[in-house]
Amino acid sequence: MKNFTIDKKLFIENRKKLVKQLKPGSIAIVIANDMMPTNSDGLMKYRPNSDLYWLTGVDQEETVLILFPDSPDPNFKEVLFVRETNDLIAVWYGKKLSKAEATEKTGIENVVWLSDFQRIFRNLITDADNVYLNSNEHKRAEIEVETRAARFIKWCKEEYPLHNYNRLAPIINRLRAIKSPIEIELLQKACDLTEKGFRRVLNFVKPGVMEYEVEAEYVYEFVKNGGDYADYSPIIASGKSACVLHYVENDKPCKDGDMLLMDTGAGFKYYNADMTRTIPVNGKFTKRQKAVYNAVHSVMKSTIQSVVKGTIWKDLQRECEENIEKELIKLKLLTMSDIKKQDPNWPAYKKYFMHGVSHFLGIDVHDVGYFHEPFKPGMVFTVEPGIYILEEGIGIRLENNIVVKEKGNFDLMRNIPLEADEIESIMNSK
Repeated sequence: MKNFTIDKKLFIENRKKLVKQLKPGSIAIVIANDMMPTNSDGLMKYRPNSDLYWLTGVDQEETVLILFPDSPDPNFKEVLFVRETNDLIAVWYGKKLSKAEATEKTGIENVVWLSDFQRIFRNLITDADNVYLNSNEHKRAEIEVETRAARFIKWCKEEYPLHNYNRLAPIINRLRAIKSPIEIELLQKACDLTEKGFRRVLNFVKPGVMEYEVEAEYVYEFVKNGGDYADYSPIIASGKSACVLHYVENDKPCKDGDMLLMDTGAGFKYYNADMTRTIPVNGKFTKRQKAVYNAVHSVMKSTIQSVVKGTIWKDLQRECEENIEKELIKLKLLTMSDIKKQDPNWPAYKKYFMHGVSHFLGIDVHDVGYFHEPFKPGMVFTVEPGIYILEEGIGIRLENNIVVKEKGNFDLMRNIPLEADEIESIMNSK
C-alpha cells in the first residue's frame, strides 16, 4: 500500500468547499510546517501542516498554497509554490516535486517555484480586500515555539497592515470535521492495519516479554503492510502503569497475572487510527479482571449507540459517566453513600474514570472540530471509556473509531477482537 495514491479529486473538492466560505475579494494563504531541528545538524521526521495536506495532498516542506477565487487574473485563482529542486538536493535528501508532479498530485494547474513567492504575492494581495491566515487554534494546543505560520502572519501584517485580516481556522476546522467518502476509506485502511497489528500481538504476548517488544511487534506489522504509526506516542502499559493515562516509557516487563493496556494505532497517508485494547498477559482473565473488563465493554457499547447525528459531546460524556458510576457500584468500588456525600466539583466516579470518552479523529489524532456543536454525518469520533483501579493494579480502557451516519453510525474497528472470550481464545490458540 506504499504505492497507494489518493485521488486528487479529494483535494480539489476540499479547496472548493473552502473558497465557498470566504468573503468576496478574499485571499487565503496556507503554508507548510517547519522542519524541526534536534541537535547538531539533525532534523526530526517531517510532519506536514494538516490543513495544507487536506487542501493539496502535498507533504513537502516549504510549500505554500494561495487561494484567491476573485483574482482578476484567472491563472491565479489558486497557485501552489514549491521548493525548486536540483540534482544536489536529490542526491542528499531525495527527489522533490516537479511542477508537473505537483499538478498531478493536487489538481492545481499553476505551480510556481518558491523563489518567486514574494513578487507574485505582492501582485495578488494588492488586488484583495480580505486576507485569511492560518494558525493552530486547537484548544488543547500548547505552542511555545514560534511556528513558520506565526512568522508569516507577523511578516504579512507588517508588510500589508491596511488589509482586513481574518482567521481561517474556524472555517477549515468545521470543514475538516466532516470526512468525505475518500477520507473514510483512508481511515478504514488505517484501522485495518491496526487490526493486523493487534492480532499479531495477541499471538506474541506472554509473561516475561517487555513492553517495548510489544511496541516493536506493532511497528513491524504497520510498516510491513505499507503504513506507519499513528501520529501519537504509543502507550504499552502493563500492571499499574495502565493507570497512568499518558504512560509512554514502555520499558517494563509484562508479568504473569497482570493486564496489558495498549493505546496505539496505525497511520495511513497521514490518516490515523486510534485503538485501545486491554488484554491479560498470560492469556486468561481472572474473575475480577473479567468483571472490570466487561463493565468497561458494556459502557463502551452503550456509548457507541449514542454517537449519532444530533448528539452533543457533553451529553455523550455525561451519559458515559452515569453508566460508569453504575458499573462502579456493581464492582463494589463505590457505594450510594459515597455518591451522596461526593464533592459535586469532583464526583466520586472520577477516582476511577477521569478523562473524556471521545474526541474527533482524522488527519490529526485529536482532530479539529467543535465539541459544542451537534454531531453531523461524516464526523468520526473515538469512544474510549475506562476504569482504573490503582490499588488493584488494574487499568482497563477500550477504544473504537466511529463514523456518524445519516442514520446510526459505523464502527471502523468492527473486526478488531473485543469480547473477553474472543481475546482469550486467540491468545491461547498459538
